[in-house]
Amino acid sequence: MALAIFLFTYLFIAGARVPGLKLDRPGGALLGAVAMVVARVVSPSEVFGYHDDPSKRAIDLDTIVLLLGMMMLASYLTHAAFFRSAGYWAVKLSRTPRLLLVSVAVVSAVLSAFLVNDTVCLMLTPLVLATVDDARLPPEPYLLAVCMASNAGSLATFTGNPQNMLIQGASGLPYARFAAYMTLPAVLSTLVVIGVLLFAFRHELPRTRFAPHPEPPPVDRRLMVLTVGVLLGVIAAFFAGLPMSWSALAGAAVVMTLSRHPPRAMLEKVDFILLLFFASLFVVVYGVHQEGWAERMREVFEPFMQGGPVHEMAGFATLSLVASNVFSNVPWVMLARHWVPTMSAPTMGWHVLALSSTLAGNLTLIGSVANLIVFELARGRAQMSFGRYLRLGVPVTLLSLGLGLGALYLELRVVP
Repeated sequence: MALAIFLFTYLFIAGARVPGLKLDRPGGALLGAVAMVVARVVSPSEVFGYHDDPSKRAIDLDTIVLLLGMMMLASYLTHAAFFRSAGYWAVKLSRTPRLLLVSVAVVSAVLSAFLVNDTVCLMLTPLVLATVDDARLPPEPYLLAVCMASNAGSLATFTGNPQNMLIQGASGLPYARFAAYMTLPAVLSTLVVIGVLLFAFRHELPRTRFAPHPEPPPVDRRLMVLTVGVLLGVIAAFFAGLPMSWSALAGAAVVMTLSRHPPRAMLEKVDFILLLFFASLFVVVYGVHQEGWAERMREVFEPFMQGGPVHEMAGFATLSLVASNVFSNVPWVMLARHWVPTMSAPTMGWHVLALSSTLAGNLTLIGSVANLIVFELARGRAQMSFGRYLRLGVPVTLLSLGLGLGALYLELRVVP
């Protein structure tokens, strides 16, 4: 029963249309969660986390709270014009269309390393569209730079994307240790994105200099200083090993208290639908795990991960790359996190899962929510077909995954 409910839910996660039903991803996930409870696969007490045993709690509240806290901080940064300022300076410091693409990719990657990449894409895309319109440049390479670099940059920390947040909750790895290992793969992946895009669009992006004159955005300096200062404090708390979820929420509460802005206006910008989507997915995947389907899947793929740590790492990365595009990376990580502790090298397994599930987002147009956000916002301004994206996504993903795995393996061998 659990597998049938999961497969039905997956239809909506994958964006399929079921005749007679107009359910989207959040609606389909919520329906799946309710079905798990109605079918008695998951009990209400497990959904609400009444059990003392953490393994009997369907929803990982730490991940939900962490995501909420980071979204609230991003909301205040948006109101202070932080993202518009970042875009303004990226344009101001660029001198050629190619350098502008590099600047856009770097800004997207760096911001996504500390803020949820979906939020970064949501804020940067309108700015990029306005900029390329003023400079009379093709929008596609710059939009690809936003979403692909945001996926690559988000790899660096636990707070870069939702799947890394899930891994943090399941692995218990320190924020600083994770960031120390993942920063180099994130940098290499961002460089791959820049290199592939510059080569692919070498004819569309002239070497001639241009002089865009964007107007500096109006900035709420007090709110900017307050929010950036608190965000740096929250990141310091992460590195100090304090609980990430409550550090983020405490930071958001401080800004909310001292900002002199009505909290309701800021809270309305938080994507509570996304939080509901993740909570519902937790319940659905928990039900699949309770009936043993996750373990059966592991047994099927186990032969591909045998033969020592290198073979295990390569096999698990390949499986994650495929599964993240079939199931979507967040549901896949929810399933795979039950496997990693049984691997011969669990620490390496957690890092490989983060690396492969995140970089898998660059393989296809639907591989990452960040990709969908960018090109949905650019609808009518830029056309990106599945096939055209795939032609760029394949080299970007394979090159970045190969370099990332190599760097990660060497790092873990040198400093285990």
